[in-house]
Parts: sequence; structure tokens; C-alpha cells
Amino acid sequence: MNRPYNFSAGPAAIPAEVLQQAASEMLDWHGSGMGVMEMSHRGKEFLSIYQQAEADLRTLLAVPANFKILFMQGGGLAENAIVPLNLSRAAAVDFVVTGSWSQKSQKEARKYASEVNIAASSQDSDFTTLPDPATWNLSRGASYLHLCSNETINGIEFHELPDLQALGSDAPLVIDFSSHVASRSVDWSRVGLAFGGAQKNLGPAGLTLVVVREDLLGHALPACPSAFDYKTVADNESMYNTPPTWGIYVAGLTFQWLLRQREGELTGVAAMERRNIAKAELLYNAIDASQLYVNKVAANCRSRMNIPFFLRDESRNDAFLAGARERGLLQLKGHKSVGGMRASVYNAMPLAGVQALVDYMREFEQKRA
Repeated sequence: MNRPYNFSAGPAAIPAEVLQQAASEMLDWHGSGMGVMEMSHRGKEFLSIYQQAEADLRTLLAVPANFKILFMQGGGLAENAIVPLNLSRAAAVDFVVTGSWSQKSQKEARKYASEVNIAASSQDSDFTTLPDPATWNLSRGASYLHLCSNETINGIEFHELPDLQALGSDAPLVIDFSSHVASRSVDWSRVGLAFGGAQKNLGPAGLTLVVVREDLLGHALPACPSAFDYKTVADNESMYNTPPTWGIYVAGLTFQWLLRQREGELTGVAAMERRNIAKAELLYNAIDASQLYVNKVAANCRSRMNIPFFLRDESRNDAFLAGARERGLLQLKGHKSVGGMRASVYNAMPLAGVQALVDYMREFEQKRA
């Protein structure tokens, strides 16, 4: 089957091999007589799926033994409340605001933390740059510092996580890595908690991943719902309430697909990172060489996953999108809050898909020069 290339920002493309395996097991998983959606989450069949997924993810992301992996619900948006409910201790928290998602995060945290300090913001640049960590105004005794390590809408990415200890802060670093999880390695020595919705790079909507250092468990506010208390979830191995079983299953298949990936001598996430660098460079180079298209983000913090671009003549937007659909290049319209175009080139997007987009962009520009 010749499928189109899906550039959706999320829910996003899932590797074809994963979809094919899920389809083949839809009615009968491994001779059990049940599909995964029909299984008890406490039955031996699903427990084996969950345990394999957890182990594969720990391997894939090189998660240290002193971190718990939680499979939760509610997406990254709900974690904007669940994180302060668990970590704020009703004290001050720091935020670095670099785009739409970190803006939403700090607004939500104000409901639970006694004080929210904006340690740094790139709003003055219209979120096209990242503030230098050396300039951050960090609070003394903050419960944690939150940043979105890849801003899906604005196309901004931290290519290196800040070393808070070197900046004079003992606060744990919380990162929202929803839109670039498993696209690159994570320096866990600098992270206290990472969270992300699965629907961009790991599987279907409905599953939320939380990776949390063990010493941060057990500090939830009294008002925190039991199902959102990280310690309760960890103590029950993500089975305190019925978890998103189908999402865990498909994510587990995606983890296995990622572990099988090869680029020369590299495997897994390292292989994906090399591949993702090549895809991003191909598209950014085409944009930068063009007289019609422009990307406004500073070169040192451009996202590898979410690449927004604009037509200098925006009266051509509809024609560009219509032509793209005819070519099988889908979901390229930019987020409604910023306009323009956006190509999300997550792990499941092959280099051939980016090349097809670049070829179309060049053709569209030449025909309308």
C-alpha cells in the first residue's frame, strides 16, 4: 500500500510496521482468543505486555534504576496540573517560558504553587530564541524548575538541557519532552522528572509517559487525587486505576520498532537521532535557500521535530496546501495560533517523506516565481 506522508503534529504518524502488527493481532493476541482492548489489565496476558513495554522503554531511553516509569492518562496538558500537585509542596516554582506550551504550564501551576517565578522568557523575541541559562533569575529554594524542551507550536528545542546545579540551583529540573521523546538521548543526571503525551512520537493518543526520580515521590499535596499521586501510581506499577491498555500495547510495539532501527554502527535512539538530524537539515536547508519560504527561529535552537515555515506571500497558502494534498503530503497547515505551515518530522517520518516535501516546495516556488 502506497500511503501518503503525514506531517501531523499529533496525533501523528505511527510506523507502518507497528500498525500492521497491531492490525494482525486485533482479534487474537498471541493465541489468547482476545484482542488487547478486551483484556483485563490485571490478567497475565496484559501484564506481560506492560512489563515488556516498561523494560523496553527503560532500555531505549537509558533510564537509570533510581527513576520510576509511569504510564498515565490525561496527556501533557494534564501533567501541567499533576506535576505541581506532586512536586510544588505549595512552595515557589520556577518556569522558563519559551513558547505556547510552557506558557500554558506556568498558568496552570499558579493554581497549586504558592508562587510562580518566571525565571526567563523569550516572549520578547516572539519565541524565536532561547534565553541564555546564564541570565536566568532562579529562585532560592524553588521546588522545581519547569521547561518545555521542545515547543511543538513554535518550533524551538533545547539541544542541551541546562545544568541547574552549575547555575546555583538545587531544584530538580522538570521537562515536558512530549514532542521529541525518543528522538534523541536524555541526560538523566540533569533531570528530576520528564513527561510527555505519547501521541507525537511513541504511539496513540491516550497514553502519557512520566519518568520520575524516586526521591521526588511521596510529596503530593493533600488535594492531589489518588490516581494522580505519583507515589501511588508507582507503588501500584501504573495499575492503581485501569491504565490506557491499548496505548501501552501500541507504544510497546513502537519501542520494539525503535530498538530495531539501525544507522551504520548506531542503534535505537542514537540511530534515530542521526536520522532526525539528516531530515531536519534537509528541510531547513531548503527553506533557507528559498526566496518564498522562511523559518523565523534562531538557527541554534531550531527544532528537529517540528519545523514551522511561512510563505512570504501568504495569499498563496491555500494553493500550497491544496497542491501538497494532491501530492500525498498531509497535515502541513500551521497551528491556528501562529499560522503558516508546519512540518512535524517525528521518528516515523522517513527521509523519503521529507525529500518529497522539499521537492514539492521547490516545484511550487518555481512555478509561481
